[in-house]
Amino acid sequence: MAYVDHAFSISDEDIMMETSYVVHNRPPIKEIALAIALLVFGTLGIILGFYMAYNRVGGDRAHGLFFAILGAILFIPGFYYTRIAYYAYKGYKGFSFANIPPV
Repeated sequence: MAYVDHAFSISDEDIMMETSYVVHNRPPIKEIALAIALLVFGTLGIILGFYMAYNRVGGDRAHGLFFAILGAILFIPGFYYTRIAYYAYKGYKGFSFANIPPV
């Protein structure tokens, strides 16, 4: 009869003895705070950039347009992840706090 090392074997009993898997769907506070900060600063950047471009603050319109583009770059991910957090909080189907990547 062949020797079988049972120390490394996997049986149904071993699988059943593990603890049960519990899903914690708690809101990730740091990630949501970052998303809201990106949303707020992006919105302010877009508004101030268009104001600067319209009034030619800095001598020409380029400074204001650059500021507006920078604000848009901040706004897009901030809006996206804030929307996911809001829908997950409200319990919409298909949205979960697990969809927000960790920082």
